[in-house]
Amino acid sequence: MELRHLSAFVAVAEELHFGRAAKRLQMAQPPLSQQIRQLEKELGVQLFERNTRSVRLTRAGESFLQPVRTVLDDLDTAVRAAKAAGRGEYGRVTIGFAGASSHETLPHLTRAVRAAHPALELVMRGQTYANVALDRVADGSLDLGFVRLPVTRPGVAYRVIDEEEMVCALPFDHPLARLESVPIGVLAEEPFVSFPANTGSTVRDAMVGACEAAGFNPRVVQAPDSYTILALVAAGVGVTLTVTSVQHIQQHGLVYRPLPGPPIRLQAALAWRADNPSAALRAVLAVAEEALPTPTGPVGNRAPAGRN
Repeated sequence: MELRHLSAFVAVAEELHFGRAAKRLQMAQPPLSQQIRQLEKELGVQLFERNTRSVRLTRAGESFLQPVRTVLDDLDTAVRAAKAAGRGEYGRVTIGFAGASSHETLPHLTRAVRAAHPALELVMRGQTYANVALDRVADGSLDLGFVRLPVTRPGVAYRVIDEEEMVCALPFDHPLARLESVPIGVLAEEPFVSFPANTGSTVRDAMVGACEAAGFNPRVVQAPDSYTILALVAAGVGVTLTVTSVQHIQQHGLVYRPLPGPPIRLQAALAWRADNPSAALRAVLAVAEEALPTPTGPVGNRAPAGRN
């Protein structure tokens, strides 16, 4: 018994006319009649009562019809599911991100993916800071990571999606809060609040680097995430250097001030293993091209999509 026999049976059962059924199946009538005879022979029952004027189902044919329809429907569903999976419309993509700094970019991506591929599952891994996300993309435990440049892991591709500048966050009643901009050098005696050194935070790395370039090593009070860091700054525990993407956090008692001189820029990117075979990942990356486009101008020119 072959699928063509079952399709032929359903067509004749629904049309109750061999000529119309043959036309529906885009085949000649004699081969269709032959397929029905082969099916009846294999089953050992007569499925149709037919004469020169009419065709009708036997009781065996009536009993056979619905199960055959179910088989063909299930097959169609399986074929469509396989094709959809091949296009990335089904499957799972694991994404690593770091809380506050992904406040704007992550929702843009997730909403766009769910609109385009509602059956695709996104597994979110929060508090995955840039260097850690890069490591986990490289070792395959993440499909996609929100990271910052530079991307130096072999085999990891990336595309820049944003560029940020460092700013200073201060308690609102701090004497330096009266300044329009805060030179890093005047913060030398201040306690800083930032991430622990082992979190893989590129923001902490950039902060320490900026302070060292200004001639001092910051004394750091550690906090686990941007929300806690800024809450402690607002409480007067210290100051911090952070990035513009967290300025949506408006704690009472907290102010942001720019840094004078040439801006200190950090480029944000999406990173993935270049050899990851996942069709679901490819679908997410395609959606991300529109939802999170590479900035135009020098930023995009410095890091074109897929460079590794």
